[in-house]
Amino acid sequence: MPGELPRQQFVLDTSLFITEEIRRGDESLESAVIRLLDLVATARLELNISCYVPPSIHDELATMLRERDVDETVFSRLDTWVVRKSPDRYGVTIPANIVYNFIDEMSDRVDRGLRVSEQAIREVEQLDPDALASDPSDDGREEYMTDADRILSNMRDKYRGALRQGVLDSREDFDLLILARELDAGVVTEDRGIISWADEFGLRYVRGGQFPTLLEEYLRATGIEDES
Repeated sequence: MPGELPRQQFVLDTSLFITEEIRRGDESLESAVIRLLDLVATARLELNISCYVPPSIHDELATMLRERDVDETVFSRLDTWVVRKSPDRYGVTIPANIVYNFIDEMSDRVDRGLRVSEQAIREVEQLDPDALASDPSDDGREEYMTDADRILSNMRDKYRGALRQGVLDSREDFDLLILARELDAGVVTEDRGIISWADEFGLRYVRGGQFPTLLEEYLRATGIEDES
C-alpha cells in the first residue's frame, strides 16, 4: 500500500524548473513546469514523497519564472506542493575535510584565473600598437578594437569557467546542500557544481531532467496512474 512506503524527500534546485530537459517536444516552459508540479503533487499524496526548496531558491526561481511571464497558476501550485524551509545553518555540521577541500579548490581556481588573464595580456601585446594612434575612422583602428574586444570576450568566458564552473558560487547553492543534509534528502539539480559537492556531502542526487521520469516510474511501479 502507498501509505506503507518509507518517506522520501527531495530538495529542488532552480535549474530543475528551467532546464529544457524536462520538456516534451515543443512543450512550453509553463506547461512543463505545471506537469512537473502535478507529478510532485501526486507523488506527495500517493507515495509519501515530499519536495522542498530553501527560501533563497524559491525567491530566485520565482524571479526567473516571472521574467518568463508564466501564469499565476504555476506559483499557486509551487507554493502548495513544494515546501519552503530554511536550512538549519547553525545545527547542521560540515566535516572539516569538506571545508579544507573547498579552500584548496578555490586556491587552485584563483591560480587558473590568473593564468587566463596573463594569456589575454600576452595576446593583446601581439596586436599592432600603432593602430591605437590611428584616426577613429581608420580601418586599422577598427580592426584593432575588434581584435581587442575578441580577446577580452574570450578572457571573460575562460575566466568565468576557471573560477565558477563546477563550484559552489552562491548562497542559494549552499542553502540547497545544507537543507538536503539536514533532511537526509536527495538533491535534484542540473548544476554540475552542486552535483560535485553533493558527492562531497555524501548526498543522493538526481539530474533535473531525469526527475519527472523518476516520479513517473515510481507511480507506475506502485500501480498509480498520474492524472496529468
